[in-house]
Amino acid sequence: MKIDVIGDVHGCMDELKKLFHTLGYRHEKQIFLHPDGRTPVFLGDITDRGPHSIALIKLVYEMVIVHKKAYYVPGNHCNKLYRYFLGNDVMQRYGLETTVAEYTSLPKSEQQTLKEQFIELYENTPLYLEIPELKTIVAHAGIKEAYIGRTDNRVKTFVLYGDITGKFDEDGRPIRRDWAQDYQGSHWIVYGHTPIKEPRIINKTINIDTGCVFGNMLTAFRLPEEKIVSVPSKQPLVEEKFHYFE
Repeated sequence: MKIDVIGDVHGCMDELKKLFHTLGYRHEKQIFLHPDGRTPVFLGDITDRGPHSIALIKLVYEMVIVHKKAYYVPGNHCNKLYRYFLGNDVMQRYGLETTVAEYTSLPKSEQQTLKEQFIELYENTPLYLEIPELKTIVAHAGIKEAYIGRTDNRVKTFVLYGDITGKFDEDGRPIRRDWAQDYQGSHWIVYGHTPIKEPRIINKTINIDTGCVFGNMLTAFRLPEEKIVSVPSKQPLVEEKFHYFE
């Protein structure tokens, strides 16, 4: 089995197409297929902030649900959009407002179809993906070794939001513990969520959210090759959105 785990896309369809091309995929039947049978894995946050969130939903739905040629795990932005589509009262900020604006501009019939597709996608994918053949776990914000195999609320919060402390920095961003420093497992943990300028490998974990929507790049991690592939972003650079570890 060979996979390409793709970092947080956030509606950046042009960059995703470029990344697929760079990875050797071909655009066939409205989806992307690799001639060697490689499988893409989207690690969540496919929507919000970027220019083409609706197109991302349609593509991922086609690849994961219809054609079964990709995997997907949800991110915190996916969870929020899911709750919005269920009719919950969620705050339309931190990027959700851009997806909602795209969605509400669609004809009513298309809105209903898209909503049903995203709900089906979200409800039929795991909280995190275990791939025993590659000794790999894909989880949006990561996962502690002790949490593997669990899906309770504590684990769900960790997988979607990271190891949050409940505190915030002076810019209002949540302060998270650097859980990867303590990971001693033998499986790869591939995750995103926290935007960084370069992919970060600590122990056997790798963060591949290289902040495409904030103007840096979109990154994939190829397994079993353990190879990093990135393409530049077309979005304007927003320097203050990136996290720097000591």
